Amino acid sequence: MTNSERKKGLGAAARVTALASSVMDLHVRIALQEMDREKRRLISGGIFLATGGVLMFFALLGSEFILGLWIKELFEFDIKSTILLLVFLNLLIAGMSLRIGGQLAKGPYLPETLEGIAKTTKAVLGKK
Repeated sequence: MTNSERKKGLGAAARVTALASSVMDLHVRIALQEMDREKRRLISGGIFLATGGVLMFFALLGSEFILGLWIKELFEFDIKSTILLLVFLNLLIAGMSLRIGGQLAKGPYLPETLEGIAKTTKAVLGKK
C-alpha cells in the first residue's frame, strides 16, 4: 500500500467517523429534548392535579353548606339523608377529577423513569 492510498483510506475513515459522530450527537440532542418535554408534561400534570384538587376542596366546602341547606328545605329531608346525598355527589365529582388527572399523568416513560418508580414503590412498601 502506498502512502497516498493510506491517506485516502484514513480520509474516508475520518469522514465516516465524523458522520457517525454527527448522527450520535443528533440522536442525543433529540433524546434530551424528548426527556425535557416529558418532564414538563409530568410536572404540568402534577401542578394541574394539585391546583384542581385544592380549588375543588374550597369550592366544595362553600357549596356543600349551601347545597345541603337547599336540599334539606326543598325535599324536606332530614340531616342524615342530606349528608348521604352530598357524599354520593362528592364521590362522583372526585371520580371524574381523578380520571382526568390520571389521563394527564399517563404516557410513555423512559426505562430509567420506570425503574425509578419501581424502586420508590418498593421503598415505600418496604419490599426489597
